[in-house]
Amino acid sequence: MLSGLFTNNKTVSSLGCLLQFYIFSFLACTECVLLSVMSYDLYLTTCNPLHYGAAMNLRICAKLASGSWITSYLASTITVNLMPVLTFCGPNEVDHFFCDLTPLLQLSCTDTHLVRLAIFAFTSLGAFPPFLLTVASYAYIIATILRIPSTTGRQKAFSTCSSHLIVVTVFFGTLITVYLTPTVDTWRALNKVLSVFYTILTPMVNALIYSLRNREVMKALGRALNL
Repeated sequence: MLSGLFTNNKTVSSLGCLLQFYIFSFLACTECVLLSVMSYDLYLTTCNPLHYGAAMNLRICAKLASGSWITSYLASTITVNLMPVLTFCGPNEVDHFFCDLTPLLQLSCTDTHLVRLAIFAFTSLGAFPPFLLTVASYAYIIATILRIPSTTGRQKAFSTCSSHLIVVTVFFGTLITVYLTPTVDTWRALNKVLSVFYTILTPMVNALIYSLRNREVMKALGRALNL
């Protein structure tokens, strides 16, 4: 994708396009599940701090991490395996800056109704349950924070999950907007812009958002900027 953005070569082979979509769907699905796992971890930290050591040990962390990758692998593999049954007659011009699902389906000259339903079912398994778990976790977290009597305590508790909340809002907000908005010409340009957020911006600023809470990083940043 970056090669296409920064060079004049705007062509990609059918296999390369399918591979790009597979990698994108696999990593995007993994991101969804991992964000929900992190929200569950924050829920335990905020709502059940005394039981955190028993509820989130190294073995459980390993299971949650491996489960995230395995679930995403299965969902994305099944989704991509449905694509070769389609016939593409041309003009094979993807109306996007990478090989995404909707632009590829729009290029097909065969009936994509059943394929769309099947893909929607499998991708929903990898996106909606993590999203609902994230929403439920934050509902409990916010309710717990609001019950803290002191203002300082509430601010400290909210600062613990603020970084993750920013990433979740940007990632899920743009992802849901892109895939739930109508596929009409007036929305295509907006969808391309929003796609930048969850494909490029969120992974790029992840390290920045989380590390800015680290005192050593803040000190190093201050020295670099002569503050």
